[in-house]
Amino acid sequence: MKLTLAQIRKSAYSEPFAFDEMVDVSELEVMNNDIREIPPVHVQGQCFLQGEQVIVSFNISGKMILPCARTLVDVDYPFEIKVDEVFTTSSYYDEEEEIHPIDGEVLDLTPYIKENILLEVPFRVFAEDTSGQDAAPSKGAGWELVSEKPAEKTIDPRFKKLESLFEDKKEDK
Repeated sequence: MKLTLAQIRKSAYSEPFAFDEMVDVSELEVMNNDIREIPPVHVQGQCFLQGEQVIVSFNISGKMILPCARTLVDVDYPFEIKVDEVFTTSSYYDEEEEIHPIDGEVLDLTPYIKENILLEVPFRVFAEDTSGQDAAPSKGAGWELVSEKPAEKTIDPRFKKLESLFEDKKEDK
């Protein structure tokens, strides 16, 4: 999502420059994170001019699909993020402050949108219904889910002959 400084300057003196767009952030799916799928997100906000600084205040809303922490089933995770970023056209700025430089005449918000979405990804999510057909499998190649049932007592076949000795003693009594 790119905004030109000329666009912002043209309307920002009388009133804030407003924008409202759908932004494709599908690159986040191939990064090393838990996001399995993310459709385009809705970004709306406004830009304010204050000297050489451009203050951008915007909301990001959308949904991402994440794996369930228990069953690895897809879970829809809706999100809404409020972001305030400060940019400057001046070459003299304090790097320790959270002020981002603008190179050229174009302000690209896409990296900041992606960064804020990545910061919003939760550590774990849980599916509400784990009994459906999408639930975690109970068997696989070379493994099977075992529940904690008490084991039945079975006699080792090698000791089967010894059992007859106990039966003889019971008959003697």
